[in-house]
Amino acid sequence: MIVAAAPPELTVLMPCLNEARTVGACVQAARSFMERAGVRGEVLVADNGSNDGSAEIAGAAGARVIRVPQRGYGAALMAGVAAAEGRFIIMGDADCSYDFAELDGFVAKLRAGADLVMGNRFRGGIAPDAMPALHRYIGNPVLSFIGRLFFRTKIGDFHCGLRGFSREAVLRLGLITPGMEFASELVAKAALARLRIEEVPTTLRPDDRGRPSHLRTWRDGWRHLRFLLLFCPRWLFLYPGAALLSFGFAGLVLGAALPQGPGGLPFGIHTLLYLAGATILGLQFIVFAFLSKWIAVVAGLVPEPTWMGRWASTFKIENGLMLGLALFATGLVWSLWLTFDWGRRGFGALNPVETMRYAIPAVTLMACGMQAAIGSFFAGALNFCWRSARSN
Repeated sequence: MIVAAAPPELTVLMPCLNEARTVGACVQAARSFMERAGVRGEVLVADNGSNDGSAEIAGAAGARVIRVPQRGYGAALMAGVAAAEGRFIIMGDADCSYDFAELDGFVAKLRAGADLVMGNRFRGGIAPDAMPALHRYIGNPVLSFIGRLFFRTKIGDFHCGLRGFSREAVLRLGLITPGMEFASELVAKAALARLRIEEVPTTLRPDDRGRPSHLRTWRDGWRHLRFLLLFCPRWLFLYPGAALLSFGFAGLVLGAALPQGPGGLPFGIHTLLYLAGATILGLQFIVFAFLSKWIAVVAGLVPEPTWMGRWASTFKIENGLMLGLALFATGLVWSLWLTFDWGRRGFGALNPVETMRYAIPAVTLMACGMQAAIGSFFAGALNFCWRSARSN
């Protein structure tokens, strides 16, 4: 009777693109850790098109190597996660910037039930010249703060490249981004899914690759920020839009009702014009926030939130059209009344201060109504495309 070998508990996963100088040492360090700690595991190198012999060096050092033709950091890692045999996966760059011989903290937290274990370089220590000052003092702290704010998580280092996770839990997240923003997608989706996330202090050392990093500061920083905003549009669009709409609309009502403004303060047509702009811009922000969220759901970037399903019967194209047409009709009737009143006076010279006090709110209502109607049509088109794709 042949007894099947037990599957490995751990896969140490390394994406690799032309890391001939360092990948062998990283593989050996990971293997030495597993031998020392008594962990049954494998080292898996996801080669992303190296032409410097990196794959052969990794294989000679004892790693299992898979070829990933689709270029990109995320593409290599997703292929590696799919091919991994371990119950747990610890991923890290194959450039010797992280010590694969010291993974005890990651394994301990994974065994204790954590779904995602993030390294924290700010707690573990950053060696001199290991991280550019722009990344260390501005880029990473700012992006990590935004991540904590958006996703209500306590992660201190959102972009540490050394992290461990349960393979099963991460496969359920449906990760799709092939580029550097994969790092943000993993953390964002884990936080949204309410997975158990913990941290381990991690030391960052200068890499030994002997060539410029694949990371591009401004391009990749913007891609990470853009991805966070797409995942959580309420901070970029919904909250500022709600504030602008509330402030602008309340000001328009007061301006039309109280010529001198509250407390006798001047409340002229120039003020009303800016308030109208705030109202229109605020509504645009709110519509765009909902459309951005819906696009992210349709694209598979985020799961459909519970509130969207709960209010599905309310968020219908017909309801949006009715609201938009009602606003437009109110503004149109108001404008017609102003025209009728002008005609009643013989179409003589107008007092712009008096006329614009009412014309500005009327035009604002018409513009907001058309925005609401157009946004509803666009959302309906997205919904139609999404349902058609699902049926196919």
